[in-house]
Amino acid sequence: EKPAAIEKFRKDYRQPNYWIREVQLDIRIFDGETKVEALLRCELNAAVASPGAELVLDGEDLRLESVEVVDSSGAARALAEGPEGYELTEDGMVVRGTKKATSFDLRTRVVIEPEKNTQLSGLYFSGCMYCTQMEAEGFRRFTYFPDRPDVMAKYTRVRVEADKAKCPVLLGNGNEVDRGDLTSDASRHFAVFQDPFAKPCYLFAIVAGDLGKIGDSFTTASGREVRLSVFSEKENVDKLDHAMASLKNAMKWDEDRFGLEYDLDVYSIVAVNDFNMGAMENKGLNIFNTALTLARPDTATDTDYERIEGVIGHEFFHNWTGNRVTCQDWFQLTLKEGLTVFRDQEFSGDMGSAAVKRIEEVRLLRARQFPEDGGPMAHPVRPDSYIAMDNFYTATVYCKGAEVIRMYQTLLGRDGFRKGMDLYFKRHDGGAVSCDDFRAAMADANDRDLSLFEEWYLQPGTPQVQVRSAWDAAAKTYTLTVSQNVGAGQAHLPEDKRRERPMLIPVVVGLLDRATGKELVPSKVLELTEVEQSFKFEGLDAEPVPSLLRDFSAPVKLDYPYTDEDLAFLAAYDTDSFNRWEAAQMLGAKAIKDQYAAESGGDHAVSQGFAEAMRRILNDRETQDLSLLAYALILPAESAILETMTPPIDPVRLHDAWGAVRLSIAATLRADFQRRYEELTPAQGEKLVIDGANAGKRRLRNVCLSYLCAPKDTAATGLCAAQFDEARTRGCMTDKLAALGHLVEMPVCPEVTKALQAFYDDAKGDALVINKWFSMQAAADVPDILARVKSLMEHPDFTLKNPNRLRSVVSIFANNVGGFHRADGSGYAFMQERVLEVDKLNPQVASRLALAFSTWAKLDAGRQGLVRDQLAALRGKEAELSKDTYEVVAKVSKAA
Repeated sequence: EKPAAIEKFRKDYRQPNYWIREVQLDIRIFDGETKVEALLRCELNAAVASPGAELVLDGEDLRLESVEVVDSSGAARALAEGPEGYELTEDGMVVRGTKKATSFDLRTRVVIEPEKNTQLSGLYFSGCMYCTQMEAEGFRRFTYFPDRPDVMAKYTRVRVEADKAKCPVLLGNGNEVDRGDLTSDASRHFAVFQDPFAKPCYLFAIVAGDLGKIGDSFTTASGREVRLSVFSEKENVDKLDHAMASLKNAMKWDEDRFGLEYDLDVYSIVAVNDFNMGAMENKGLNIFNTALTLARPDTATDTDYERIEGVIGHEFFHNWTGNRVTCQDWFQLTLKEGLTVFRDQEFSGDMGSAAVKRIEEVRLLRARQFPEDGGPMAHPVRPDSYIAMDNFYTATVYCKGAEVIRMYQTLLGRDGFRKGMDLYFKRHDGGAVSCDDFRAAMADANDRDLSLFEEWYLQPGTPQVQVRSAWDAAAKTYTLTVSQNVGAGQAHLPEDKRRERPMLIPVVVGLLDRATGKELVPSKVLELTEVEQSFKFEGLDAEPVPSLLRDFSAPVKLDYPYTDEDLAFLAAYDTDSFNRWEAAQMLGAKAIKDQYAAESGGDHAVSQGFAEAMRRILNDRETQDLSLLAYALILPAESAILETMTPPIDPVRLHDAWGAVRLSIAATLRADFQRRYEELTPAQGEKLVIDGANAGKRRLRNVCLSYLCAPKDTAATGLCAAQFDEARTRGCMTDKLAALGHLVEMPVCPEVTKALQAFYDDAKGDALVINKWFSMQAAADVPDILARVKSLMEHPDFTLKNPNRLRSVVSIFANNVGGFHRADGSGYAFMQERVLEVDKLNPQVASRLALAFSTWAKLDAGRQGLVRDQLAALRGKEAELSKDTYEVVAKVSKAA
């Protein structure tokens, strides 16, 4: 019987009755089953418990063989099931037979079946290896243990044993201290690992399999040599070089930027094909989704290369922000994730273009996190409650959490932020702490009162900031009145979920000369702490144009009455790269919303001002970073625009409006797009180079291609087919995939059929390339997309058991507006069926699929009714749903 869905609350945090000070594990892997013997050195937590208190251990899907208490003399005493020994519960075990000892060892022996573990949580088998995923609550699927992050133990002896032929490679956390063959069975071998640093069980990892690898080394600032390895399936070893280079860059950057040196003798990364998440920062043994490890120019895009570098950095940076200092409880998840996302953003910006990276971050925030904040799953960056912790690995915790960390740096300056980080590590190294502890370190190191800043951890929803300006020509003063619409971002939530109080919001502004475009007042941080405040700028000769919320200094929605002329001016002249992009985005959003509001079927050309602003961007030959131009030419995401509109909203009409604006820009600037496209086309025989500058060229060229393909005519088909063939010859996945993405939206013709077959054949079974082949087809903006998706699911290469493959079709379809939001509701019905089907295999993945319904309360009445029907169908299966999926369905169903 499945455990009841019990809601846990942050306010109820209590330390455990016992600390686990040391762990020894003996893991013996056999075909069909794995035997785990655990020895836990337990110590009474006298602060909360008395001798004889219950020892509560979590456990799930374990076959228990024995329980023993070992006293200080080494004598073992078997415990029997019952009130005087131990009792099994629906979610673990309660041990009572400790005879009031304040310290003792507990030994348990269990059997698990990793080959049957489709949840991919705990120990499971994937392809050619056994591997683990313990975060958030997978360790309880491995052995009985207090599976919570504040229980930090030293893993002094971890012995892994397996068949030599099937698992020649054995890996574990920490340093290897012994290895050998079994004297009793020459076909089996073992390795023993020791980690000198205390860690929570979610950071435990082992890997056993038949793997290939590349190796290297890194010399730390203090002169220690660290042995580096990146492992994968043997056929993928030639795709690991970029991961290794990224790791070495990250190690050096963390020393230079934060003075943080790696602390073990070995650091390993293992690429796994079956993986629920992106990657996992297990101490010294990172386990990665292959999608974020493997790269070669003919199989990975520029974006893949950039993401791999960022995520490799992210997991390495966790060694200090997450491992050496971890979370008191899972409610504090943003303490490690928001902080580490910020660190990986800064790393990526330093490795490439900080301006481009900032734009990418905010595009993601608005497309994913703002909708989350504006929907039924809204929660503070530090949640107050959860049923399934796996549901809170969210854009809010990660992306908005990173914005919260960035605001510390904006308020305190880079040097002040570093001082706060240094104090944080000095105080808490080796501890499990809270977001309040981090805030206190920042405040104390800089002698600042940051008590009001706590509101960022307490309030859900996206804050709304309004700015109004006044020019006094006689006094030569310009006044900005800045106000926060307290609670406006929470209006959609039930009253008990709201917290409507003023926040500390850093608003960075600059002032520009309207006549010359020159900067009159450089970036200045205005600290908004009240409902409304005025800030005066003196000694100006003329009314300036304000550049507001520079570099997106706070994750808020900004309201200022910019004219189209103002926005065109800022798009051309703002000295803040982010705000140049932002001005173009605002013009695009306005054009799309105007098109949405206009009578359907009419010919509504975009304004001349917007078209000319786009022309200037397209024809800019001075900006060296071509990615900046590419992003400025891309229209705002529909999900981001939807968040700025008043419900009810017809999503298909919005999608059509987006397409009409793109088509209008494409027609108006066709010659300019064609000229720039040809200018950026590589010369015959030109060497393919993977770096920021060349990625910018390809990015801008492919944006031009997207506009040239907007008419979906024979000329567009020919252009795409030519680029596809050229990219195949050069071995350039970036250009090849861009061409295929447009070809699959063209009317079916020989060029389309040929390209699809060629792409599939070129993959030669490469799982990640096949995922791309599926994704492009599932994303196609075509009328019969649902039928195409169902057909893709019948393909022999499709499976629901591999998260990457499932996402490449089902999750992509959920974002296909025309297919998912079909007026007859068939897209919704399809998704409801997939949620039920996947929930039986992998609840973590299923609950994320269910989030596709989270915008339903903003839709038009007809679609609201259709989604409600599917949510009701899911609720009708409540007894069968996992707690992960139940929680999402229950919350989404209550949307107002």
